[in-house]
Amino acid sequence: MEPGIIEVNGLRKEYGDFVAVDNLSFSVAKGQIFGIVGPNGAGKTTSLKMLSSLVRPSSGSIYMKGLDISRDAVEIKSFLGFLPEESPLYEGMGVEDYLMFFSELYCIPKDRAKKRIRELLFDLSLNADGKKIGDLSKGMKRKVAIARSLINDPDILIYDEPASGLDPMTSRYITDYVRSLKQSGKTIIFSAHNLFQVESLCDRILILKSGKLVTLGTAEEIRKEYGKIQYRLEFKVDDVEEYVISEVNNVDDNYVVTTNDIDVVNQTTKWVASKGGDIVEMRTIVPSLEEIFLELMGVELFVD
Repeated sequence: MEPGIIEVNGLRKEYGDFVAVDNLSFSVAKGQIFGIVGPNGAGKTTSLKMLSSLVRPSSGSIYMKGLDISRDAVEIKSFLGFLPEESPLYEGMGVEDYLMFFSELYCIPKDRAKKRIRELLFDLSLNADGKKIGDLSKGMKRKVAIARSLINDPDILIYDEPASGLDPMTSRYITDYVRSLKQSGKTIIFSAHNLFQVESLCDRILILKSGKLVTLGTAEEIRKEYGKIQYRLEFKVDDVEEYVISEVNNVDDNYVVTTNDIDVVNQTTKWVASKGGDIVEMRTIVPSLEEIFLELMGVELFVD
């Protein structure tokens, strides 16, 4: 198997006696969207900061495009864009002036920087009309932060909660925009609490708990490994007293059996037929990534 554009091996970060990230290893292929999820305090932000060379690992290694981040951080930053969850902006500056300032930090020629800024403002539907950043809405400010992360046209993006705290429309817009960045060939690692967003966006997903890897794979692989498929069978019969195959509930004058065992479904359908009853509905319930995540975190789920 070819090495990924990002290779992380045995990554560990200690703060005194506290271990924030413990022996984390994974690989990201070029052009993938790779999601990192976990509860608060799981080590997501610390991991992303180490990947962005803002925090030095206690041990372990990070390679990007074959370069060692511990030795080649300056070169890596030339093709890396980072978006922190909390991203303070220079609120007294205009949007274009702010982006031009950052283009100068990357030594981008002025004419090329102006062209790049126009492209980003258009792509992000970011029409500031000469306003200062401090006068923009929260969603517009987040778009400015995203534009800043893209000013050097990086190949690799590290995004920490890119749509955090935004209204549903802006959140959806940014989610779609992140998807378009993948289509343009960029490799993206991001964290999010919105598991539906993660499932819809990510090629592979890493779940963290207490700084340790719980599982890693595609949404479908995680669902196959940890998800419990349920079957819901609703039927109608005159008398259910002789039914002893499984627990049965009464719902709207019908009877409902919910089970993980397909044999119970088969036996029940035969029993209903033998009693002259009718099958009203038979449904397979596939667990969502959010439900699997909560179970992996030890959260007891209520099932109706």
